[in-house]
Amino acid sequence: MSKLREDALEIVRRSIDAVLPESAVKEALQREDFAALRKKGGRIVVTAIGKGAWRMARAAADILGPGITGAAVTKYEHSMGDIPGLEIFEAGHPVPDENTIKGTEALLRHVRGLGPDDTVLFLVSGGGSALFELPAEGVSLEDMADVTSQLLGCGADIVEINTIRKHLSSVKGGRFAQLCAPAHVFMTVLSDVLGDRLDSIASGPAWPDSSTSAEALNIVKKYGLSLRPELLDVLGRETPKALDNVTAVVTGSVSALCAAAMKAAGDLGYAPLLLTTTLSCEARDAGSFLASVAREARLSGRPLKAPCAVIAGGETVVHLTGKGKGGRNQELALSAANGIAGLEGAVIASVGSDGTDGPTDAAGGIVDGGTAERLKEAGFSIPEVLKDNDAYTALKAVDAFLMTGPTGTNVNDFALALIG
Repeated sequence: MSKLREDALEIVRRSIDAVLPESAVKEALQREDFAALRKKGGRIVVTAIGKGAWRMARAAADILGPGITGAAVTKYEHSMGDIPGLEIFEAGHPVPDENTIKGTEALLRHVRGLGPDDTVLFLVSGGGSALFELPAEGVSLEDMADVTSQLLGCGADIVEINTIRKHLSSVKGGRFAQLCAPAHVFMTVLSDVLGDRLDSIASGPAWPDSSTSAEALNIVKKYGLSLRPELLDVLGRETPKALDNVTAVVTGSVSALCAAAMKAAGDLGYAPLLLTTTLSCEARDAGSFLASVAREARLSGRPLKAPCAVIAGGETVVHLTGKGKGGRNQELALSAANGIAGLEGAVIASVGSDGTDGPTDAAGGIVDGGTAERLKEAGFSIPEVLKDNDAYTALKAVDAFLMTGPTGTNVNDFALALIG
């Protein structure tokens, strides 16, 4: 393994370590006097949703000690054992399944019948939209799965996807907070939404919803979604626009992820440059652009002289045109491989902070100037692979995966161009 590749992997590791849930929960709980709440006789119910739910719940249990109750719902293979006092559920992501419903119903059982002196500690991380779901009256789980699949396949961004989800759900768009009332909801958030919009993260279960029914219906029209007429009626039901029982704290985001990447790169001797924390475009276009930046830096010293690290954080999208296997970070890396073909002294990596890119076991991809040639020798054409959305198969064939395993957090993605 080249020194450049080793350094890129080390930057990835340090960056993800910096946004793991334990530190986020500890920081948040320092802002609320839970000991005082207990002295007043109030109950503390711990509820956690998302890919980081288990680690966030574990941290809360360690800090708060015995006496808590509640439930956590996370993605398959993201749970790491029992937590005293809490029910743990694993469910489908990015498409909800029957275990999503079971986990959500269990979580709701714990918050029913609470009083004004009780507190619901609501721990939210990326992936919560799929993992926390109870369809609204007139909507089935199959409807939710179908609509989610259509939105993911047509290239809708996360805000658009969550706007639809909120209006079809009985727990999203502020409705969960209503179900907790009169108890107070203290929400701690690891954000996976650009701009940290609390009404969009996990589809805003405990935050007033700024999206409208008209916007939801316009999204259906924009992408030509195929919905039953009854679902259009449900989309016409408005979500809560005001809530008086919620306090929210954002303790982790893509900005923190990128800041950690900048520091790690600097510590390893690379001059760091942050391009953006709001990257939002087609994955293959982002890969092509980052490759052009790397090529410019390597050959002309612009915008930085080597050794340098160019970083971009955010969340790209993929328009499905084929039936292959992959994820947005793998597509970005594969496209970048085409752009730096033949270029020495450059590595580009793209990684999902949760450790699972799309429906695969890879966190992303890592490529260099020789990756394109190795793919050609293995019988792969990069344009054809991208057309079939089969980056996983191609990158696997040339050992260009970036593997971390499930990390227990989710604060968007970041891409790194490392120039030696």
